[in-house]
Amino acid sequence: MKYTVSMEIALPREKVAQLLADPEHLPKWLRGLVLHEPLSGEHGQVGTTSRVVLRTGRQEFECTETVTRREPVDLHGIAGDAVVHFEREIVGKGMWSAVSDRLTETGQGTTLWVNENEYRFSGLAMRLVGLVMPGSFRKQSLRHMEDFKAFAERGKDVREARA
Repeated sequence: MKYTVSMEIALPREKVAQLLADPEHLPKWLRGLVLHEPLSGEHGQVGTTSRVVLRTGRQEFECTETVTRREPVDLHGIAGDAVVHFEREIVGKGMWSAVSDRLTETGQGTTLWVNENEYRFSGLAMRLVGLVMPGSFRKQSLRHMEDFKAFAERGKDVREARA
């Protein structure tokens, strides 16, 4: 299963890239995040493998995330025409996923965020989920992007909605 979602954010590309890459901010916009800890390497750098635990309702999902691309490595002083790339592979029980994020400057202080996703499922249960509910994966990606946009533009923290 493959899909692409995109969104404009009313901030300069460099600021968006820095916010996305900062592990301190993950809990503020990544709804359901329980844990994101590097097992090897430095957070966000190519080759880094992290343990990630997400909670949806009463269910927890644990996976391993490996950063496969980060360009440019230094997110300060990014050239005006450069495209920022963040890519990662995610492996969990019955699932493999590749995620590619691209950030491009679209105007004075505006960034286009394009998020491409590919999922492969193994095991009967996950294959059924992929067949019966493919739209739920796209909706989840859009929700994470909307939460990030609200955090980046207005400082809205998803944890405050739970209180």
